[in-house]
Amino acid sequence: MSGPAELQIRLARPDEREELEALQWRASLANENDRPHLEANPDAIHLPPEQIERGEVFVADLDGRVVGFAAILVETGHIELDGLFVDPELWGRGFGRSLVNVAIHEARRQGLAMKVIANRTALGFYKKCGFKIEGEAETRFGPALRMSR
Repeated sequence: MSGPAELQIRLARPDEREELEALQWRASLANENDRPHLEANPDAIHLPPEQIERGEVFVADLDGRVVGFAAILVETGHIELDGLFVDPELWGRGFGRSLVNVAIHEARRQGLAMKVIANRTALGFYKKCGFKIEGEAETRFGPALRMSR
């Protein structure tokens, strides 16, 4: 009899970049609001190798399977949650929240606030993670919300 699946959050490895971008595609295309923008702008899906090399990409690993990742950017005075993606077949199981918590922990470890520019579809998720709306932001694909924690 096998035990329960075990989630591990770890740093991404450079050899996982293509796998992570493929996961980003699946997750992004599963969002009906994002799909038309991404189909028209496929260059929007890109995970810079430098971001992985700097230790700014955290992977959710479920018994050896990559099920999600969070990418951060260290900015002046804060850390930006640059991307959060979970395999769509596993949405709603807490993997995204676990990744956000690791990113927040990293921000706190560095003495910085955590910020995110969120599309309105993700508003409820980020509120449940403790983020508060600061205002609006304009993105490549239209208006979004600037949130912080």
